[in-house]
Amino acid sequence: MNIVTDITKWLLVRKQLADKTIGFIPTMGHLHSGHISLCQRAKQENDITVASIFINPTQFNQTQDFVVYPRTLESDYALLSEQKVDYVFVPSVADIYADHYQVKVMETELSQILEGEHRPGHFNGMLTVVLKLLNLIQANRAYFGEKDYQQLLLIQKMAKALFLPVDIIACPTIRAEDGLALSSRNSRLSIELRAQAVAFPKILQQAENIGQAIEQLKQLNFKVDYVAEHWGRRLGAVWLDQVRLIDNISIDEV
Repeated sequence: MNIVTDITKWLLVRKQLADKTIGFIPTMGHLHSGHISLCQRAKQENDITVASIFINPTQFNQTQDFVVYPRTLESDYALLSEQKVDYVFVPSVADIYADHYQVKVMETELSQILEGEHRPGHFNGMLTVVLKLLNLIQANRAYFGEKDYQQLLLIQKMAKALFLPVDIIACPTIRAEDGLALSSRNSRLSIELRAQAVAFPKILQQAENIGQAIEQLKQLNFKVDYVAEHWGRRLGAVWLDQVRLIDNISIDEV
């Protein structure tokens, strides 16, 4: 496995891979089985697999969330090496944002609801860094999980609107045995809160309607940002203590 931290060096590597198909998995590190499933699919469908690790400061609308985001680079490298990922791209904030974030990507409709409403500026930062990474990696296919469903739709929309020569591949949400969607933020839950969190996907799936889901979550001491139905999904975002969880369920499964 090759680790590349310099953009200029990566571009030289990329020229040498001109005749290969490339699958790309962008991550913010602190990897789990969900990320690994993306790597496995990318390896099946491409000659070369590239993962990136970049904790993107511009998509954190709360500074403290960025500060406490888990940083586990060495264990991330070990996991990616086990999966025989070919390249890991680990750029610096200074290189990615050499323009000091003066140029950014903005979507004006889909991004205004749900996550966009509760996390102002989040999607601008996310779309901007994804566009930069897609331009740098020049992948044939890029892989994203369906847990962040609104994010997935926005990336697909951006790729189509800007004529990016990459297929955005949607991959199913990977869950723990008890049904909780895997997330890097889960590691911040105490044992007690982790046991409580499992009720979140169950209520999303089993509640008869949005109002009932919100009421049931509140009764279990979740702070609810939203539960809503869009795009054939029932989506929710909640807080347990200082940890924010999001999830979504196909309405066909409700």
